[in-house]
Amino acid sequence: MEIALVAAGVMFGVGALASIYRIVVGPSLLDRVIASDVLVVTIMCVLGAEMAVNRHTDTLPVMLALAMFGIVGSVSIARFMARQDTT
Repeated sequence: MEIALVAAGVMFGVGALASIYRIVVGPSLLDRVIASDVLVVTIMCVLGAEMAVNRHTDTLPVMLALAMFGIVGSVSIARFMARQDTT
């Protein structure tokens, strides 16, 4: 079980570092927005894995808040970009 946890931690870490790299270097605003969504989802997956390993639901409200911010942020950026394209 510990090997699986270490492997999952490494994969989550690589995913988070790759998305942070794309946020910093990303050539366009949409690349940065998608990378920030990937980072939020990665954090949510880490919290979900931590809840499953420790068998508790204490961080469930944090996951729900992150999901809400991710959806609201993506929709607002999409609406902003749509307005920018039409003008």
